[in-house]
Formats: sequence, C-alpha cells, structure tokens
Amino acid sequence: MKVIFLQDVPHVAQAGEVKEVADGYGRNFLIPQKLAALANPQAISQAETRAQKMEEVRLNAELMELASQLEGKELSLKARAGAKDRLYGSITSADIAAELNNTTGLAIDKRKIELDEPIRRLGSYENIVPKIRVTVTEEEAPKEKKAPKKEKKAAKKEKKAPKAEKKAPKEKKKTTKKEEKAPKEKKKTTKKEEKS
Repeated sequence: MKVIFLQDVPHVAQAGEVKEVADGYGRNFLIPQKLAALANPQAISQAETRAQKMEEVRLNAELMELASQLEGKELSLKARAGAKDRLYGSITSADIAAELNNTTGLAIDKRKIELDEPIRRLGSYENIVPKIRVTVTEEEAPKEKKAPKKEKKAAKKEKKAPKAEKKAPKEKKKTTKKEEKAPKEKKKTTKKEEKS
C-alpha cells in the first residue's frame, strides 16, 4: 500500500514522503491515527504544496536569524581607485560575503546578499539586504622610492659598461665566421674551374 505521510513517524518516514508500507500497518495504524493518507494523485499534489510551504517557512526563519545576527554590522573594504573616486573593477556581493565570513565567521552565501548593482565608487553604502553598512576606502598603492639623478646616471653607466664588454666577443665570433666562409668559397670556385 502506498501512503503519503502527514506527520513524522520515527524510524519510518518524515512528513511529506510517499512510501510503500504493509497493508495492515497502513490500514490499521497510520490512516486511523491520521499519520498518513492513501496516495492518490490529488493527495500527492497536496503533499507537494505542503512540503514547499514548509521549506519556504524554514528558509525564511534561517534568513531572519541570519539577518538579525548581521543587523547593524559595519564592513570596511579596500579597493584600488582611480580618478573621481571610481574603482578599478567593482565590489560585488561575493566580495561582501567573503569579508563578512572573515570578520564574523558566519558562512554566508553570496546569493543571500542583495545588491541593486555592484559598488563602483568609494564611499558608504547602506541599501544592502541584510541591513549592513559597507564602507569602501581607497587602497594605498606601494610608492616607489625615486633615486636621486646622480645615482641614476651612475647606474646607467654601470649598465652600459657590461654591454660594451659583451659586444667585443661577438665581433670575434663574426670574424671567425668570415674566415670559415672564405675557404668554402674557394672550394666552390675550384669545383667550377674543374668543370670548365
């Protein structure tokens, strides 16, 4: 006998499940106790809608709990910015979720954070669900130390000196190649002379 469980029955099934049970067990215990109903197409569709409603209630409860934990939190994200406080790239819900995970230790799915559009400018933003405040500040780029002009000139001279040394051996190699080519040409001319 196929039945749909209306309530959880320990060690047998949970509410909403469709299961095959013994005829006597279903007819004499489950159905009279209103723990299960006979499985027909109408009852199956009702069980599915009931299961969907229960799942929605459970998800809403989880989201409300998570939102209450995050309510009023402030995050500070750093990003590189260019002219007019415009970011290179953008801050997305994935970035916010990762920062929340780092600061609070809560594993938050990026799909649960609702942004109207990615953040592309420096500043503070509060229109994020759940209600958290995100502050985007400019990341300080590492500054290169500029060497004085005298040191730069000395460094250039040092770089030029090894190049001059490297050129000398190349010239020697070229002369040796020319010397090697000369005898080959003589051999070719001798072959032509032999033919004529």
